Amino acid sequence: MSCKTKPTAEPLIRNISDTALWVAVYRARESERPDAVFSDPYARKLAGERGEQIAQAQTFSAKNSWSFVARTWLIDHFVQQEVAAGADTVLNLAAGLDSRPYRLDLPASLHWIEVDLPPLFAYKESILGSEKPRCRLERVAVDLSDVAARRALFARISAQSKRVLVITEGLLVYLEREMVLSLGHDLASNSAMQRWIVDLQSPGLLKMLQKKMSDQMAATPFRFAPPEGPDFFLKCGWRPLEVRTLMKVAAKLKRLPFIMRLFAALPDAKVAGNRPWGGICLLGRDS
Repeated sequence: MSCKTKPTAEPLIRNISDTALWVAVYRARESERPDAVFSDPYARKLAGERGEQIAQAQTFSAKNSWSFVARTWLIDHFVQQEVAAGADTVLNLAAGLDSRPYRLDLPASLHWIEVDLPPLFAYKESILGSEKPRCRLERVAVDLSDVAARRALFARISAQSKRVLVITEGLLVYLEREMVLSLGHDLASNSAMQRWIVDLQSPGLLKMLQKKMSDQMAATPFRFAPPEGPDFFLKCGWRPLEVRTLMKVAAKLKRLPFIMRLFAALPDAKVAGNRPWGGICLLGRDS
């Protein structure tokens, strides 16, 4: 007598690369609004049918798409601010399907370096291969969990640059605390790495995300939400220079539902703790 096991359905989000498709949908939807706060003309193609499929299944995220809009707008703002202040290199770690080198007004002399895995770069090149970036764009295939490889990359970039701005958009939340510390130390050990843009969430928001999205995110669980808040990065050689709350920015951009605007008016706590909080931090080297 044989017993056939029922095949297990593949999770909708299979890996972190799938999250890049998903997030691109929210950039596309914002860009298609008549009152869009930013324009990403590449997002719809980058997201593709699978990105739309993932986004439609993420009902919790759809209700809170304002957070993705605010995150994109804020990071755009910090990038342009730091480039104007003299950053000659942007290092985008786990760059995913980011299109800022193509869509932002950037100096042609700026060196923009994207780091990610080969399959994602191959897909991205298939979409953007005929497009011309605004600045000097380099793509480097490195697995950031390979400590020796990333240290060699950071040392090479630091030696070639005077002032590097690092971006880790949508990355840290998937990492263990010790890996974030290790990554931060490796960046801070290179003197040219002057600024670092991170997105951050409180333990309270992490618990909410785990509860609301655990089924969809089983293959790529959310992990990182330090109880110390932005001061966590003091442990690895970085200090918070600017901290912006996503909800407050979304209210300014007129993307919040009415009831949430009331919460946005509340003052921020220095450390949000169990209160749901998400923000973008601009860090500087602590030396």
